[in-house]
Amino acid sequence: MGLRIIPREEKFFEMFVQQAENALEGAKQLKDLLENYTDVDQKRLLIEKTESHGDEIAHKILEKLNTTFITPMDREDIHALTSALDDILDLIHATAMRLNLYSVNTITPEAVQLANIILRATEETAALVSDLDKMSKPKCMKERWIEVNRLENESDPVSRAAIAALLERETNPIEVIKWKELYEHLETAIDKCEDAVNIIEAVCLKNA
Repeated sequence: MGLRIIPREEKFFEMFVQQAENALEGAKQLKDLLENYTDVDQKRLLIEKTESHGDEIAHKILEKLNTTFITPMDREDIHALTSALDDILDLIHATAMRLNLYSVNTITPEAVQLANIILRATEETAALVSDLDKMSKPKCMKERWIEVNRLENESDPVSRAAIAALLERETNPIEVIKWKELYEHLETAIDKCEDAVNIIEAVCLKNA
């Protein structure tokens, strides 16, 4: 029987689950921040801590990628999925930081709606990541990536309506600039969920 000198490293799946669950925690914290806009500094710092932990996980994944010869997925897919999951949390963190930087006093209903879509998309993404070890059987995973694609489509008209309402009701151009950027960050966080599940879909199809 042949001896495998360098074993196939399966810990990537476990680390991806940690990263996705951490992004989900950030999405829950963002929803709480926007729905209950009190103790803002404390909640912002909590998101910052979660984002920092996410950076640590991403760094460990890429470090392991650089030192592992045989990987359970193509190297470029590991790198791309790590980046997409990290970007979700980066955008959540960036939104929270800008609320503080821009001295936002009141949260719009549209921002809350987008935060709820982010949470639902991140929940589906985390659940899909937890099934990565079943990538040779993509049929049981298909419903989740379809749902994330649907949520991304759901967010588009919400984002467009939010910006249209902003331009219609806001007379201060500075406020328009602030909120347009905030909406774009929220929308892009949802896009990154879609990016992550699209990568997983491609990986599954390769290994089916």
